[in-house]
This record gives sequence, C-alpha cells and structure tokens, in this order.
Amino acid sequence: MSERNDWWTCPTESEDGRLVMVTGRRDIERFRNNQRFTIRVEVTWPYDGTASGMPDDATAKMMEEITDSFNAILDKDPVAVMTGIYTGASERNWVFYTLSTNIFNKKLNEAFGPYPLLPLQITAENDPDWAEYDEMRELSEISAEEQDAARGLKS
Repeated sequence: MSERNDWWTCPTESEDGRLVMVTGRRDIERFRNNQRFTIRVEVTWPYDGTASGMPDDATAKMMEEITDSFNAILDKDPVAVMTGIYTGASERNWVFYTLSTNIFNKKLNEAFGPYPLLPLQITAENDPDWAEYDEMRELSEISAEEQDAARGLKS
C-alpha cells in the first residue's frame, strides 16, 4: 500500500499574517467516492505557541504522536479519513471526513486516551461535496505556484 499516506505540505498565512503549515492527503479517492463519507469533523487544539505561533518542540512531538495514533487507528478501522492538518497561529487543526460522528468520537477518544487532557474544540458539519478538501487543495496549488514564481521557476 505505498499509495497510502501520500501527503503534501505547503506554507500559507493565517488571517493575521502568521505562518500556517498546511498538510493535505492525496490518497482519498476511495473515501471520497463513498457516498457515506459526508461528515467533515475538525478537531482543533489551541496551544501556547512560540512568538511565530508555531508549537515548541515538545508540543510538536506530541502532535506528531497523536497524528500517527489517529492514522493507525483509522487504518485498522476506516470509519474516517484524516484529510488535512493545519499547524500554526497557535493552533493545530486536524480535518477528517467520516460516516458517523458517534463512531468517530470513539476513535477520537482512543487516539487521545494516552495523552493529558487537552483543550480540544470539535466541530462537525455535513460536507457531501468535500468543499473544505477542495479549498485546501486549491490553496496549496496556488501557494505552490506563488512559491515557484518567487523563486523564478515560472514566468
């Protein structure tokens, strides 16, 4: 399954101009083509960031461990797919598409179970067209084009 876990990352800015790293997943077709995966869930962890709004090393390490835990849990029981991660401006935001908020909640508790209680904010809404995912992809493509142009790679 070399295709699994095919991710890209690009920088962008928050509304207040701080750096936000956007990481998105490419290998989502089997989920997107399944009409049951219509609920978008966002899990946000506001953290005490550095002056630039990025996490310190210990927080970044925990974020990576939690992300890996989520992905391992969902690989075993694919009731949701993590499609995006936003890190910066003093918050981490994981984006998922799922078929059930009740089942997703159980997987969320499993992923965060080994860690200290965190001030998470969780939202869910119907997104049958995967509009947030498309917006994230569009943002990254524009950002990549701007980066290439700034480096003189495109005219």
